[in-house]
Amino acid sequence: MRILHLGKYYPPERGGIENYTRALCEWSVAHGHAVTALVHQAPRTWHGTHEIQHGVDVRRVACIGAPLYTPISPTFPLELARALREFEPDILHLHLPNPSCFAALASARARRVPWVVHWHSDIPQDAPDWRLRAAYRVYRPFEQALLKHASAIVATSQAYLDASAALAPWRAKTKVIALGVDDAALPSPRPDLWPPAAGLRLLAVGRLSHYKGFDVLIDALAATHEAQLLLVGEGEGADALRARAVERGVAGRIRFAGALDDDTLLAAYAAADVLVLPSLNRGEAFGLVLLEAMRARLPVIASAIPGSGIGAVVADGETGCLVAPGDAAALATAIAYMGDAPARQRMGAAGRARWELQFTLEQSAERWVALYRDLTK
Repeated sequence: MRILHLGKYYPPERGGIENYTRALCEWSVAHGHAVTALVHQAPRTWHGTHEIQHGVDVRRVACIGAPLYTPISPTFPLELARALREFEPDILHLHLPNPSCFAALASARARRVPWVVHWHSDIPQDAPDWRLRAAYRVYRPFEQALLKHASAIVATSQAYLDASAALAPWRAKTKVIALGVDDAALPSPRPDLWPPAAGLRLLAVGRLSHYKGFDVLIDALAATHEAQLLLVGEGEGADALRARAVERGVAGRIRFAGALDDDTLLAAYAAADVLVLPSLNRGEAFGLVLLEAMRARLPVIASAIPGSGIGAVVADGETGCLVAPGDAAALATAIAYMGDAPARQRMGAAGRARWELQFTLEQSAERWVALYRDLTK
C-alpha cells in the first residue's frame, strides 16, 4: 500500500495531531507500507525540505505565515502535484482542518485516487474570534466539497461525530477510529522539573491557548493547598497566564516549562502525580495527552465537554475525574481528591489497563489499514 498523508505540520512541531500522524506513518512503514507526508514548514519559513525520517518520506512545503492557526503555503498545490506524480499513491489520507488539502479538489490525478478524510476537529462556528467565524464562511463550501468527494470520513470518537454539524450530511460514510499511542519506556522521574514546593505534582500539557482552560487551572490551584503545577507548552496565551499566576498568588507554585523534548516530557510523566486537562470546549476533540498519561499509569482530571471525545477516553471515577468545563471550584475539589494516594494508584492502574485494551497505536493503526484496503479493492 502506498499512502500519501496531507497534513498541517509534522514533528518536531508538537501537538496531538502531529504526534499521532507521525506515529501512524512510522507504524505503517514498519508494517511494509510506503508512506509520504506532505506538510508545512513552521510559519515564515520560505523554503521547503525533503527528507526521510524513520522510513517516512517527509516533504515540508514553504509556509509564509499562519493567520488564525492556518498555514499559508502558495506552493502547496505544486508540491502536491509533484508528490502525486513521483509517489503514485494508492490512497490519500487528508488531515482536516487544513485548507491546503483543498488543492486536491483541483487535481485530476488526486481525484483518481480514493480519499479518506481524517476529521480531527470542527472549526467552531461560535468561536469568540470574529475573524475565525468570518473565515469559516469562506472555508465551509470547500470543506463540504472535500467531504462530498471523500470515499470515507473518519472521526476520532462517536460523541464528536454525533455533535458535528459539518459531518451531519455525511454520516453514512463516516466511521470512528480512536487515536492511539505506542508504548514507551519511562526514563528516570524528574521531580526537579516542578517548583520546589510541597504537595501533589500536577502536570498539564498543551498549547497555551484560551480553549485549553489553563486560566481555570491557575484559579483552581489558588484554591488548593499542597499542590504545584508543571505547565508544558507554548502559545499566544503565555503572557496572560503568567500574569494571572502572579495575580492569584501562585506564581511560585507553577513552572512554565515551554516546549520539552520527548525524553524530558516522558520523565515528567514518570514524576507526576496527576495529569490535568481543563479544556473549555470542543476545540479539545479527543485529548491525546490523556492516553499518554494513562500509558504512564497516571490518573487524570479532565473536562466533561459535551460533544468531545474526552468522555470516551476517561472513565469517570475509574481512571480519573471529569469536571464541568470552566468550573474552577469543581476542578479544585478534584485536585484535592487526588491527594488520596491509594485512589491515585487505583485510578492509574485502571487507566493503564484501559489504554492497553482500547487505545494502543497498534489497535488504531490496524483499523486504518483495514479501511485503506476496503477503499482500494
